[in-house]
Amino acid sequence: MKELARLKNLIRVAQGEKAPDLVLKGGRVLNVFTGEIIRADVAVYDGIIAGVGSYDGPAVIDARGGCVTPGFMDAHMHLESTLLSPAQLAKAVLPRGTTAIMADPHEIANILGIEGIRYMLEASKGLPVDIYFLLPSCVPATDLETSGASLSAADLKRFRREKRVLGLAEMMNYPGVLRGIDSVLEKLIAFRHGIRDGHAPLLSGKGLNAYIAAGARSDHECTGRAEAREKLRLGMHIMIREGTLAKNLKELLPLATPRNSGRFSLVTDDLHPHDLMKRGHLDHLVDMAVAEGMAPGEAIGMVTCNTAQYFGLRDVGAVAPGYRADLLVLQSLAPVRVRSVIKGGRKVFHEGTIIGEVASGADCARIGAMNVRPFDREAFAIPYEGGPIRVIGLIPDQLLTEQRVLEPAVRDSVVVSDVRRDILKLAVVERHRGTGRIGLGFVQGFGLKAGALASSVAHDSHNIIGVGCSDGDLFTAVKAVEEMNGGLAAVQGGKVLAGLPLPIAGLMSDRPLAEVALGWEKMRRVARDLGSAQDEPFMVLSFLALPVIPELKLTDSGLVDVNRFEHVPLVVGNGKTEKG
Repeated sequence: MKELARLKNLIRVAQGEKAPDLVLKGGRVLNVFTGEIIRADVAVYDGIIAGVGSYDGPAVIDARGGCVTPGFMDAHMHLESTLLSPAQLAKAVLPRGTTAIMADPHEIANILGIEGIRYMLEASKGLPVDIYFLLPSCVPATDLETSGASLSAADLKRFRREKRVLGLAEMMNYPGVLRGIDSVLEKLIAFRHGIRDGHAPLLSGKGLNAYIAAGARSDHECTGRAEAREKLRLGMHIMIREGTLAKNLKELLPLATPRNSGRFSLVTDDLHPHDLMKRGHLDHLVDMAVAEGMAPGEAIGMVTCNTAQYFGLRDVGAVAPGYRADLLVLQSLAPVRVRSVIKGGRKVFHEGTIIGEVASGADCARIGAMNVRPFDREAFAIPYEGGPIRVIGLIPDQLLTEQRVLEPAVRDSVVVSDVRRDILKLAVVERHRGTGRIGLGFVQGFGLKAGALASSVAHDSHNIIGVGCSDGDLFTAVKAVEEMNGGLAAVQGGKVLAGLPLPIAGLMSDRPLAEVALGWEKMRRVARDLGSAQDEPFMVLSFLALPVIPELKLTDSGLVDVNRFEHVPLVVGNGKTEKG
């Protein structure tokens, strides 16, 4: 009966027979269905838009001089990449007009498994930004490293009844799909009635047909227009990515036309705190799209109705009767300037101020403490066995690396860093299961002239990774990360110069964006002072442990030849372990 009375009242408000709870008065309304901008009032009752037209009521938000639009929605984001807890992220993006995020908790799930997913659901509950989840499909990413968890289809099924779980996140293991591996296909089958996001860089032809036929319905990995066009023609929803690392908007946006733009969304994927602070979130992507020549209404559609329709969210993404009152009043459309944010019919941001408390119900103090078997600096010593060694060669501005074969620097019968040739020791220390595994290797092109850096953000298993000019500083940096319960550290001469604690699974902080962004900038500055040639040294470091991107990477189990998808020895031609 309560629902019946509510519906009757909504109808009365829409017809002007009952006063609305709230009226957005005197503004212009962006219609995402037609692209028109029409001067109208917006009447809200019980958190729902009752009507768009001429309305009056006791509670008014003055929208004169502004444009009313739907709240912005990010169709694909890894929250962990911001280094912020869900509550702190909500505080950061709400003033930018974001009212919903579709998140893949892949990073924390690789550390804590089911517990990590539960934490994210609990920590994101009741926030003024709706955080929906797609369940991580590839935990662990490979069997070439030690992950903190392994998730089967049965594990993921536990979360299907959660209201904010929409389906299966990016199916990165497209080779497993094409090979018909049972454990992979079982996950696709388990979520056949929900969303199944794709992730298939450069996949084409019959392989792409097979991947889509298996259920993948979107892709955010397109880097070229030909690739995106083929996927678009085969029915995929194309997520144009513009984050901290991958920047594809300028290349792909020309594919979106008034005829087909409904098949596109703008997404951030991975967005680091300094970018979020300096450039913004989806507002920045809309501004970029408009600067490239797209009409503002069309660009806003790519972060509102297009995303809502793809995910089957029928009551958000538009300013229209019956839709949830998740609304923005923009002072300016181009560039986007947010004056007010209304969430569920309640004003939650106005003229620079968040209204009401934004807090998490989850304990953020220490989530996923380090489980590192004790070791000393001698664990980083590499006895010289004779012959050249494999070295990870950095390629500027790419995640791809080269496999270089170089003569090592040797001192006192051990292989050491060679700063003169920019060949630095690299270590990955297992931190989940206390196995004591430590992978050792070398990298060329990082550019440190002194000291060492270490981080517990190391894709995808997030063991501790460090790079250093000496074993002593490398050891000190790794131990500093362990003692912080996760984070980033920079060391010189055995002294910690700077640290950024990330106590939530070694991935996130419960501190505000401004504090985390300043901490990140300090870490970058110290790394540059130590000689690093990288603009984002900790980001580069984090991907040196990812054994799914060619050519040579390092895990806690040793060097990985990604092309061969197997471990290889440090010393070339070592008959005891060399293959191929």
